[in-house]
Amino acid sequence: MSVTLKGDLLLALVGVLLFVAALLFSVMVHEFGHYIFAKKFGMKVTEFFLGFGKRIWSTQRGETEFGIKAIPAGGYCRIEGMTTNDQMPEGEEGRAFVIASTPRKLLVLGAGSFNHFVLGFLMILVMLAGIGARSMSSTIAQVVPCVSSTTSCAATDPISPAVKAGLKAGDQVIAINGKETTSNNFAKDLQVIQKKSGQEFTFTVKRGSETIDLKVTPTDRTIQGYTYSFVGFVAKEATYRQPIFTAIKDSGSVTWYMIKESVKSLVRLPAMVPELVKETFGSAPRDPNGPVGIVGVARASGEITSSAKLDTANQIIIFLMMVASLNIFVGIFNLLPLLPLDGGHMAVAIADAIRYRYARLRGREKPAPIDINRLTPITVAVFTLLVGLTVLLLIADIVNPVNLNL
Repeated sequence: MSVTLKGDLLLALVGVLLFVAALLFSVMVHEFGHYIFAKKFGMKVTEFFLGFGKRIWSTQRGETEFGIKAIPAGGYCRIEGMTTNDQMPEGEEGRAFVIASTPRKLLVLGAGSFNHFVLGFLMILVMLAGIGARSMSSTIAQVVPCVSSTTSCAATDPISPAVKAGLKAGDQVIAINGKETTSNNFAKDLQVIQKKSGQEFTFTVKRGSETIDLKVTPTDRTIQGYTYSFVGFVAKEATYRQPIFTAIKDSGSVTWYMIKESVKSLVRLPAMVPELVKETFGSAPRDPNGPVGIVGVARASGEITSSAKLDTANQIIIFLMMVASLNIFVGIFNLLPLLPLDGGHMAVAIADAIRYRYARLRGREKPAPIDINRLTPITVAVFTLLVGLTVLLLIADIVNPVNLNL
C-alpha cells in the first residue's frame, strides 16, 4: 500500500471519527435540553446516558446518574412519571412528568429539538464569523465569450456583454456606477444587476496599475428554461470572514432556510422511498439529493477530510455545514407527531389539554391523562417503519453510496 493511499485512508478515518464525535455531541445537547427543563420544573430525572446497552462508565450527581453505554446509537434522559402507570417514590408524586401543566410538558419535550436548532445556528455562526464562507470575489477569473442557451458557444451566438465592454480575466471590479464594491458585497451587487437587463452600468476596474471605466449592458440569457440578466464573466472565489453582527443575521437566515428545506424533505420522503429501493437493489444511480443515512453521512465526512481538492478551511466549512444541516433536520424530524418521537409525546400532551378544556366547559371532572401504554401498537408500528427505513438507508449507503466527487 502506497504512502499516499495510507494517508488518504487515515484522513478518511479522521473524518468518520469527527462525525461520530459530532453526532454524539448533538445527542448530548438534545438530551441536555430535556434534562435542564425537567429539572427547572422540579421533575425527577434519574438517568442521563449517551448510548444504549451495557454501562461502560457512570457517576452519580445528586439524584441523577450520568454515564456512557456500549452502543453509541443515541442517548436518553430518564424523566420519572412519564405515564400514569409509573410508580413514583413516596412523597415525590408531585414531581411526575404526567401531572405537569401542558406548557411545561411541551417545553420539556420540545427542548431537545430547540437545542438542535441552536447548535446548528452556532455552527453556521462559527463558520461565517470565525472561518469564513466561500463567496465570489470582485476579481474576474474568466470572461464568457458569448450569450448561449447551452454551456458552449455556437457561431451564431451573440457576443457577451462582458466581451463587448472590454472586460478581461484578472480585472478587479472596484466600483459599479460610481459606488464602491468589494469582495464582501460583490455577489449582492451582481444580484441587483441580474434583475436589470438592458440597463447600462459603469464598471470601474483595476487592471494592473490602471483604473478603467467600462460600459456594460447586461442582456437576457435563457438556459434550461430559466431567463436572467447576463453579463458574461466568472468571478474568482475566496473565503471571507463576516463581521459578527452580519454573521449573526446571515446565520439566522441560513438556519431558517435549512428548517424550511428540512420540512420540504420530510414531505417528499414517502415519495422518495420507492426510488431509494430501486437505487439500492437495482442499477439506478444514487440521487445525491435523496435521503442519506448515518453511514452515508459518515462516509461523506471521510471524503471531505481526505479530499485533495479542498484546503483545510473549506474542509472545515463543508463539515460544519453538513453537521449543522443534520442537526436541523433531526430537530424537525423529532417534532413529527408520531410516537415514540418527542413530537408524538407533544401531540399526546396537547390532546390531554383539549380533553381537560372540554371537560371544564361541560362541567365535568378532569379526566385522567391519556395512558401512553395503550398507544403501544401505534408506537411499535412507527418504530418498525423507522427501523425499516434505517436498514434500507444502511444498505443503500454501503452498496450504492452517494459520492461527493470532492
